[in-house]
Amino acid sequence: MRLGLLTAPFPNTPLDEVAGWTAANGFESIEIACWPRSNDQARRYAGTSHIDVANLSAGEASELAAGFASRGLTISGLGYYPNPLHPDPAHRETVIGHLRNVITAAEKMNVPLVNTFMGGDGTKTQDQNWEEALRVWPDIVSFAQDHGRQITIENCPMLFSYDEWPGGHNIATNPRIWRRILEQWGGSIGLNFDPSHLILQMIDIPRFILEFGPHILHVQAKDLTIDREGLYERGVFSMGIGWQIPRLPGLGDVDWGDLFSALWRVGYDGDVIIEHEDRDFEKTDDLIKRGFLLARDILRPYIK
Repeated sequence: MRLGLLTAPFPNTPLDEVAGWTAANGFESIEIACWPRSNDQARRYAGTSHIDVANLSAGEASELAAGFASRGLTISGLGYYPNPLHPDPAHRETVIGHLRNVITAAEKMNVPLVNTFMGGDGTKTQDQNWEEALRVWPDIVSFAQDHGRQITIENCPMLFSYDEWPGGHNIATNPRIWRRILEQWGGSIGLNFDPSHLILQMIDIPRFILEFGPHILHVQAKDLTIDREGLYERGVFSMGIGWQIPRLPGLGDVDWGDLFSALWRVGYDGDVIIEHEDRDFEKTDDLIKRGFLLARDILRPYIK
């Protein structure tokens, strides 16, 4: 098992500098954010483009991979988290096109995993979105298979703001949908597991890991606090808006001892990537780094 970080909170810091700091501070792996270079609608914690995958040559890819290896870093995956089921056909075509570029770049760099979202139309039910996924996703899966890459989908509802309400922008969030995904594409799609999203949904984390453990290919370590005052004021029908607070590991409601116990029981021995979305540690690069180091020290006893 390796401990690492996602580069997304460093949008203005060159990748080489991020990699140097990561290796120098006791991390073993890194997930590289690969949004498009021109991303006019970047949401919070998205839009970071540490690799220009659309224009990456084979030589540049080999040089990048060698640079990480020379620092003792494993690239856990290339990360791009858009909405491939977006209701606007032009937007959908654009993001799927870039996702293909990320898959191609992963092949050039010999990175086995591409981390993303399944997507969703927030105005539709999960079952309606699933029917659309059955139409859209076979071509994406085939493309990944042709390039020898596996796709891992994060279980994030993408429901943090009113433009994502009421249904969220990613349907791959709960056991009933994950059973469908794995029945349909279990050999090509795996789970990029983030426990914080189960806190929001009141889904039992160890039980989820024990059921889906063989399909967990990547873990993102993020915590979440339920603001009880906000929950009291707004109620559960607000779907987390106003009462879910993303936190660094150890500062929220996830029981990390129970989580790692379940991961070890199912035989997970891959990367655990700290995903930093904590507003208390985000105003400067130095504060972001301090947050990563805090999370490192909290998680390190579980990862040897």
